[in-house]
Amino acid sequence: MKAAIITLGCKVNHYESEGISKRLEQEGYEIVDSSEEADVYIINSCTVTAESDRKTRQAVRKMKRLHPGSTVLLTGCMPQAFPEDAKRLEQADIVTGNKFNSRIPELLEKHIKGQREFAVEEHRQGEQFAGDAVSSYRERTRATLKIEDGCNRFCSYCIIPYARGRVRSKPLDEIEKEADAFAENGYKEIVLVGINLSAYGTDNGSDMAQAVKIAAKPEGIKRVRLGSLEPDHITDGIIEKLKEIPGFCPQFHISLQSGCDKTLKKMNRHYNTDEYRTLCKKLREVFADCTITTDLMTGFPGETQEDFEKSLDFVREIGFEKVHVFPYSKREGTPAAKMAEQVEKAEKERRAKRVIEEAEKIRQEFLKKQKGKTVAVLPEEYSKGFCHGYTANYTPVTVNCPPEKCGEIINVKITGVEGDYCTGEII
Repeated sequence: MKAAIITLGCKVNHYESEGISKRLEQEGYEIVDSSEEADVYIINSCTVTAESDRKTRQAVRKMKRLHPGSTVLLTGCMPQAFPEDAKRLEQADIVTGNKFNSRIPELLEKHIKGQREFAVEEHRQGEQFAGDAVSSYRERTRATLKIEDGCNRFCSYCIIPYARGRVRSKPLDEIEKEADAFAENGYKEIVLVGINLSAYGTDNGSDMAQAVKIAAKPEGIKRVRLGSLEPDHITDGIIEKLKEIPGFCPQFHISLQSGCDKTLKKMNRHYNTDEYRTLCKKLREVFADCTITTDLMTGFPGETQEDFEKSLDFVREIGFEKVHVFPYSKREGTPAAKMAEQVEKAEKERRAKRVIEEAEKIRQEFLKKQKGKTVAVLPEEYSKGFCHGYTANYTPVTVNCPPEKCGEIINVKITGVEGDYCTGEII
């Protein structure tokens, strides 16, 4: 039996898809690319925006249209958050959610007997961290390690707490085992990820810095970096601990969402711009050459032009090395969906375009300042005579070198900038 997996959304979903692959392989399945003929097509969905749901529906329908004799299984966050909507998607022969990913082989076995399967159960308070461990990735030189699931924040625009449940942290001994396995399989870098990563340990008495220290422990692991973070969980104590960990990568993707305090309050974010500004200043003082990147939303309900200008000014002030900008997406079932003063789509997109233009100017200035520096780069891909990889602070670099350098950390002198990356030569 052949199975193909189509993954939508974040790094957590990609990690979980790898876990699904490993479990299916244990049951005798051969994992193939989604462009190939397979007996089973699994769509691991995202639901962070309405556009994510549209892509999920499109993927399910496309796979069934192209492969009418195959089984199409829908899992992930979309059916977990909106089970009835997923149930109505008749092209899916099996519908389950991220809670039951480990049961996918069992659900496939049941479906073979001739019935449509629907297995979605909501997350409940008190659940423990669960999921299949991962020890390797197909065609990747960086290993992603999921250490946290769930979110307790309930931002007024976000459906994810309903799709993922409450905060659950992976025990430190399990992190250690997985990090050891990655090291044994030749990985040099681990990226720790979670739904609300910086909340790691709030349910079991540990903290994010302890997880980083454990992940960096194996001899073969030279780098550990963090996924997306929430600003109010990055305390002075955490910063001081991270500073002492060899191999910790000083790249901080810290979600902002808005640079206007009025909007932050309506969003039910747990900080204000003064606190965010202080955190950025602290990080840049403690970590040499650190980068701070972020997410910014435009057109949240009630965001006036003045509010937007404040947000844009804050982006300029902080000088983010990169900004992921997206227009507000209405999610039914959240408080923001019922708020008055919904901003028109065209205006949301206009504001997003302005932020993107300003953020790109800042990024170009940052990239230009890298010229002349000597940096350590971990090449990840090879194409037409060049290796492409990242520095510890996640600056993208392209180097003229042989493909054997992929997966090795090499010293590079930055010589220039081309578009969104730096160019360099091996020293």
